[in-house]
Amino acid sequence: MNKKKNLRNYEVFFDIDKKLEKIGKLKKETEVNGFWNDQTKAQGILQEIKKLENWVSEFQKVNEQYVNVNEFIELAELEEDEGLLNEVEKECNSLDKAVSNLEFKSMLSGKDDDKNCIMTIHSGAGGTEACDWAEMLFRMYLRWGEQNDFKMHLIDMLEGDGAGIKSATLEITGDFAYGYAKAEIGVHRLVRISPFDSNKRRHTSFASVFVLPEVDDTIEIDINLADLRIDTYRSGGKGGQNVNKVETAVRITHIPTNTVAACQSERSQSSNKINAMKLLKAKLYQQELEKQEAAHDETEKTKMKIEWGSQIRSYVFHPYNMVKDHRTNIETSDVQGVMDGNINEFIKGFLLEYSQS
Repeated sequence: MNKKKNLRNYEVFFDIDKKLEKIGKLKKETEVNGFWNDQTKAQGILQEIKKLENWVSEFQKVNEQYVNVNEFIELAELEEDEGLLNEVEKECNSLDKAVSNLEFKSMLSGKDDDKNCIMTIHSGAGGTEACDWAEMLFRMYLRWGEQNDFKMHLIDMLEGDGAGIKSATLEITGDFAYGYAKAEIGVHRLVRISPFDSNKRRHTSFASVFVLPEVDDTIEIDINLADLRIDTYRSGGKGGQNVNKVETAVRITHIPTNTVAACQSERSQSSNKINAMKLLKAKLYQQELEKQEAAHDETEKTKMKIEWGSQIRSYVFHPYNMVKDHRTNIETSDVQGVMDGNINEFIKGFLLEYSQS
């Protein structure tokens, strides 16, 4: 048995030497007098160093695992122990998975891929049925976030009239949150026997998902306070003692662009205002990016994907079980698993194709 692996090719593939060289150059910049005179530029350089160092650190961990696996293989071959051979098989599989994850992460090299993000879910036409579907998606993403060590924070939610939600806005925090979540942008289609139909007929429902990269301190968004209209109102839905009693909810409107951001998830008006401003900045940043990149095919494709009638994924509960991504043709019959947050196969499949287009 000889399963020894060579990571030198991966070291070249991931440009580890170039990353180390760039880290060295950037660190020299931090030592120059006056480095902190431009706070925004300085923060950007430090973040770039951190991102590159994280990359190198992850590769080094995989490389250490590779060394340990090869030593384990040598020991197993020397001992000719069947039990050790089984353990070697497990270690090799673990190493393959680690390398695969590193390969996948290498695709997340877009301008904003490493940022936190804000996800908004909207129910489509169809009343209660569509609102229920939007809430099902909302729960799916919460579970996906928990499984992948993302912190999920509810910014705003508008409940449906009978059941479900009309819309929900989530802040997703973690490594490459936007890079992963952007794969979910588009229209999601549900086919099932409606629990709200006494005649047990099959219904088709739609919900749209959009994801914005969160604006960090290194990106300046110039907002004139005179251009803002700030409204307060009573929070709706289930919640704490302030709900429907105190005007803690905040809605901010950027008058020149008619861009609206709202938050009602926090107990205090000041906290809701901070989150609403964060969402507003993300929306204005996205608008500016779209202006700058309107001529690029990538942006045009994204716009196409979020139009009604151009669903990216179908979730079929009846007459058979299937979830299919129409962009990659990846599908599974494990509908329950998908609704429990197991959507990485779809995300990875999309990003593999997206990064090559």
